[in-house]
Amino acid sequence: MKKTVLYDEHLKLGAKMVEYAGYLMPVEYSGLSNEHLAVRTTCGVFDVSHMGEILIEGKEATKFANYLITSSVPKQNKRMMYGMMLYEDGNIVDDLMMYHYHPDKILLVVNASNLEKDFAWIKEKTHGFDVTVTDLSEQTSQLALQGREAWKVLQELTAYDLSKMKMFDFDNMEIINRSFLVSRSGYTGEDGFEIYGNGSDIANLFVTLIEKGVVPCGLGCRDTLRFEANLPLYGHEIDSTINPLEATLGFAVDKEKAFFGKEALINKPLKRKVVGLELLERGIARHPYDVLNEQGEKVGYITTGYLLPGKTQPVALAMLDEGYWALGTTVYVQIRKNTVKAVVRNKKFLNKTYIK
Repeated sequence: MKKTVLYDEHLKLGAKMVEYAGYLMPVEYSGLSNEHLAVRTTCGVFDVSHMGEILIEGKEATKFANYLITSSVPKQNKRMMYGMMLYEDGNIVDDLMMYHYHPDKILLVVNASNLEKDFAWIKEKTHGFDVTVTDLSEQTSQLALQGREAWKVLQELTAYDLSKMKMFDFDNMEIINRSFLVSRSGYTGEDGFEIYGNGSDIANLFVTLIEKGVVPCGLGCRDTLRFEANLPLYGHEIDSTINPLEATLGFAVDKEKAFFGKEALINKPLKRKVVGLELLERGIARHPYDVLNEQGEKVGYITTGYLLPGKTQPVALAMLDEGYWALGTTVYVQIRKNTVKAVVRNKKFLNKTYIK
């Protein structure tokens, strides 16, 4: 079992550790609800050093990335873009963040559980392209500083003017007299920063942030936060059996360009998709509970569901068959032995506070 450079710090802070993607990771420290609400009201810090970092370099780096990924490489340098890699059948290999340094250098940040698969897939697809692909994951650690006060905390530690950094910008900067790569986005629906560096520098920064009163946050609230913000998680809203349109991620598909898997994707009829649900009776819908129609027939399944911290009504995301997408449609969730009434609603569980 792997450990991140922050493992000992997690233990000092009393974190509950669990296995995730081959790593021992903190699932919570002071409690999921407390950590979730800290990010929503002030800010929290996450150890996300388990994520995968894959570097593409060479004179055809942009051409290759555009072929590999559903979204287009940003035209501006030092800009990020969300996208997906697809199999030949149009289903999802993985979703990722693409960091465009310049036309000859692009960094892909991929899901930890898919790193080996993704790296092999990317290497296989380099045939015929003048590029080199390098896995930087072992030498890279990462923190996510998230919340509406994240910028205030970070600004106190750097001379870099963060007001010049907008959503999906990234740059190198000095923080606590050490060099880091910093991007501004967030898997929480709040303003925030992803901070990449070597292990010792990330460890020093983590300790500094905790000493400044930033709340340490685990994978538990990372999931509730991303769910509330209607952001997908591999293995739930997306996987190798789901395509981007079914996952309602069409915004990250540039149909004006060629990319691997495009033909199958655009020619595949849309017969199911992810929708929002609100439960009208007692119970919490969990992945992968069945969703039934009024006749008791299965018409889909829950991808993620929670009673979110600070809320009184359980909500969920569900993959539902065609004919059950209209707002207000009544369905039923099979929760163990109980059939719980629910209604299709929009997926806007949260008003996001990104800096655009």
